Amino acid sequence: MDDREKAIRQRLKDDLEHYALKCLKIRSKSGEIKPFVFNRAQKYGHAKLEEQKKKTGRVRALFLKGRQQGISTLIGGRYYHIVTHNFGTQAFILTHALDATQNLFKMAQRYQENCPALLRPEIGASNSKELIFGRLDSGYKLGTAENKSVGRSSTIQLFHGSEVAFWANASEHAKGILQAVPDSDGTEIILESTANGVGNYFHQMWQNAEAGISDYIAIFVPWYWQDEYQKDVPVDFALENDEIELKQHYSLSDKQIVWRRQKIIDLSVNGQDGTKAFKQEYPCNSNEAFQLTGEDTYISSEVVMAARKGQADPYGALVVGVDPARFGDDRTSIIRRQGRVAFGLESYTKKDTMEIVGLVQKIIEKENPRYVFVDVGGLGAGVVDRLHELGHRKVVVGINAGSKPLDEKKYYNKRAEMWGQCREWLLDSPVEIPNIDSLHADLCGVKYSFDSNSRLKIERKEDMKKRGIRSSDEADALNLTFAYPSSALSDSATAESKIAAKIMSKQKQTRRLKDQRYGDRR
Repeated sequence: MDDREKAIRQRLKDDLEHYALKCLKIRSKSGEIKPFVFNRAQKYGHAKLEEQKKKTGRVRALFLKGRQQGISTLIGGRYYHIVTHNFGTQAFILTHALDATQNLFKMAQRYQENCPALLRPEIGASNSKELIFGRLDSGYKLGTAENKSVGRSSTIQLFHGSEVAFWANASEHAKGILQAVPDSDGTEIILESTANGVGNYFHQMWQNAEAGISDYIAIFVPWYWQDEYQKDVPVDFALENDEIELKQHYSLSDKQIVWRRQKIIDLSVNGQDGTKAFKQEYPCNSNEAFQLTGEDTYISSEVVMAARKGQADPYGALVVGVDPARFGDDRTSIIRRQGRVAFGLESYTKKDTMEIVGLVQKIIEKENPRYVFVDVGGLGAGVVDRLHELGHRKVVVGINAGSKPLDEKKYYNKRAEMWGQCREWLLDSPVEIPNIDSLHADLCGVKYSFDSNSRLKIERKEDMKKRGIRSSDEADALNLTFAYPSSALSDSATAESKIAAKIMSKQKQTRRLKDQRYGDRR
């Protein structure tokens, strides 16, 4: 083998996109067998996977996608490339249904059949459930999610879970086959799916990945990245109001709008809401995909998207919202707002009281905010107390979400008032918020109701979690920046600070009693 051939083979080994073009064949949507040329979604997904692998040595990823965007094809090509270039590497494919499993397995077989002879490994065993490359001791196995115990006894390096939102026995597989993948370098777990409502295993996994509180990365692929998702524009074509907004927000073409219209018509059968069905099957963003069927959230996705794409000039005093959390799955979230612009969102997990104090103190010293509003629920009272001890009493204001609102006729409590003020701010465009999916989801996840006096009530975090929705920490941090207008701070802030002081005093008293009672036993 000369140097030129060595260089060619090395590139084929190192560059998956180049290898796919030269060595892999796929069946196109028209039924033709063609070289595997990455589309936009596949290029983006591949880059994200490689970025994580370079950073951590392994891949743990979730794909949320629309229909037929080529993500399963990407994963199949990726895994064929790996198993045919490495010894002792086992890939496992698990899908929601038998026919889907067979289709993905046929894809792997097609890669093998059409791979150039010089690069195609010899098959040691092949049947309907496995494909083994003898000399490499590598290969594929497959199964369906209906079987609770599938793959439990296996040792797997590469796992592809397809249409995970539709898995039967998903929690059993999480405890079983996913545990067969060791937590070591070179291993990969890639789960992909279209959405299937909220509260299920895939939705919970997505929420954690999107919030940055798991080992998985969240990779969203919007429908409008597909070149083929467009239709010719009729002569009498005219945009409707919602289509004008969509076109502006996502830079869609008229051909894409026409394609979307036709899909909505196709999905409007048997009394189904075609627009809602389209958003789930062909989402523009992750919040659209995970719709709350039959339920209205307080802030709509369209309003939030407008703010994500909006441009406004900051003015007036800088205020900061801090929603602390200690350990568990909740996040400590911090955000700044200056007039019509919210910016500088930060979220952390597993921060204790003093670590949060340190984060906030740096903001106060470097950015000189007029006010920092801190939720005093949980460990927030301790954060406020310590920041006051450090000399920030005039800046740091403790906020009790359950306390009385300024407008008691309109709002049930302070939490409702902050959400109400934030919603009004978002509706009064132009406004600008961070262009971040996790904030978008938090703002659109909360439900609302009215009490017997027609006052707005906002769902508690505890109730959100009961229906499978993560805590709205980033949204709550933004809402805190609306706790009080400057004119109301002189009296109300003092009252809130007193509440925070009382809570902290009770905590200290409890600790003293514990020390007195158990001190000698420690």
